[in-house]
Amino acid sequence: MHLYEVLRRPLVTEKNTALQALNKYVFEIADGANKMMIQQAVEKAFKVKVTKVNIVMVRGKSKRVGRRMTHTNPWKKAIITLQPGDKIEYFEGV
Repeated sequence: MHLYEVLRRPLVTEKNTALQALNKYVFEIADGANKMMIQQAVEKAFKVKVTKVNIVMVRGKSKRVGRRMTHTNPWKKAIITLQPGDKIEYFEGV
């Protein structure tokens, strides 16, 4: 897997915006990505120093479509802690 395929999109929610004050940023990531791949991808893409990576598996939700119950697909997200003083400029002004 190429490093630029690891990060899918940033997750911008109210809770994740509050985490930015603690120097933590949240991304949706590829299913096959591990902590080392995520760390390398963030450091290369944003030119910052990553100190910690936490991965969370988000379970799919049950949805009703007509008479049928279906499920949305599960996905992974990563909470990335940066070195003090570093910022990801992509999130500024959001």
